[in-house]
Amino acid sequence: MSVLTIGQIRIHPGSVTQDEALREATDILVSAGAVTDDYVDAMRQREATVSTYMGNGLAIPHGTNETKESILASGLSVVRYDGGVDWAGEQATFVIGIAGQGDEHLEILSQIAILFSDEDDVAKLNAAATPDELFALLSAVNES
Repeated sequence: MSVLTIGQIRIHPGSVTQDEALREATDILVSAGAVTDDYVDAMRQREATVSTYMGNGLAIPHGTNETKESILASGLSVVRYDGGVDWAGEQATFVIGIAGQGDEHLEILSQIAILFSDEDDVAKLNAAATPDELFALLSAVNES
């Protein structure tokens, strides 16, 4: 199962608002055929209840359990904002949108959490110059 392809990875030099980042995460997932366009509302609902900021510059927005019908297939979107995103008062560099069918999002979440818990790995992710380099570092998520 490929939850991540090179086309679902972007690097931006600047910054955006949290809502713009949610919109971009959703747009990438829609293009990948993973979610319907209203998944952005599911992400907003989740953020209104609890921030998906995880530390180490990582936010992993995803929908609520009540909005599972918006998910067509499991998928990821990965966007690095080198200018950072104000994420409920925290500074997020990586915004990784997750859509998981059934319980698949739990496995995907744990793989990403492991990767971002290692400071050397985070440094490599931040240093990657191209989406191709980022994909090489993140491709383990497809092996779950």
